[in-house]
Amino acid sequence: MSTFFAMLLLFIPIGILVDVSEKIDKFKEFDVPFDEIINYYLDFIWYFGNTLYPLFVFLSVIWFTSKIANNSEIIAILSSGISFNRYLRPFMIAASFIAFIAFYSGMFIVPEKNKSYNEFSYKYLKKGKKSRETSKIYKQVEENDFVYVSSYNPTRELAYDFSYEHFKENNLEYKISARNIRWIEEDSIYRLTDYFKRSFNADKQFIESKKILDTIFSFKINELSSVNYMAETQNFFELNMFINQEKESGSPLINNHLLVRHKRWSLPLSTFILTLLAVSASSFKRREGMGVNLAFGIITAFTFVFFDKFFSVMVSKSGLSPFLGAWIPNFIFLFLAIYFLKYAKK
Repeated sequence: MSTFFAMLLLFIPIGILVDVSEKIDKFKEFDVPFDEIINYYLDFIWYFGNTLYPLFVFLSVIWFTSKIANNSEIIAILSSGISFNRYLRPFMIAASFIAFIAFYSGMFIVPEKNKSYNEFSYKYLKKGKKSRETSKIYKQVEENDFVYVSSYNPTRELAYDFSYEHFKENNLEYKISARNIRWIEEDSIYRLTDYFKRSFNADKQFIESKKILDTIFSFKINELSSVNYMAETQNFFELNMFINQEKESGSPLINNHLLVRHKRWSLPLSTFILTLLAVSASSFKRREGMGVNLAFGIITAFTFVFFDKFFSVMVSKSGLSPFLGAWIPNFIFLFLAIYFLKYAKK
């Protein structure tokens, strides 16, 4: 445990220094206030630690196990009649403690930090990049209600070419159209410009039109287009509700949201897999010393991170299942861990 926390204290400052060196020009360019930079890096600690803590777990177990193996302590333990499974027990107990911390922080603490972290990034570091889809939005807002807008301006809370369709038993009951729709915050109403409504009743049609109409709808204006990182900012309970709403509305980002939820379960469980692999691979004294084990640990840990990022990109770019995108790295390294465990027991 002490080795793991020492790894965190060692690598997090290095990560901050590397990040500062990459972004200092943008901080100067946009005159970012110093207090906002400090808050950004306080959030960055949680973001960085939550993303790479499996790497720290693996390296810390490799380091600790190699050290006691070089001191011939493991030989003494196993020679005294203690089984390899019993020898593994304290490692798995420590992994359980780390996994619990990672699970709780990933479900409730990190999402809150991710919100301000991403807001800062899109405000200062990703200027010009869209944080949400703002054109050709088609969304189901209720069971029988559908909304379409050609473009949406989240800053002005204004959408153009608005269309609202209401169905009853698969039949169109009425359709509302407007040149634009704007949310009026002070009155808590929507204002439609060039309002036009066509209603259908049996074989009859009823038409209503107005230049300006103030009204209300069941949806919120910001629900037209969720920000790309919205799922990352939701805690455990909020995320489940948010995903259900996005499924009902037919959101094009649903796979990304499901991937976020799967990763909140897969990353804590990877703690056990990487611990098992690290102990099995480094429990024996080597003639070359600890260097071989550490080299294996660094290569393997970064390979895990690479697979994690690679399959995440596959989910968003090629339609890979979010379940597979989150769990394939764990499955690959579980098979590797089982292989090394069998070899270690022999």
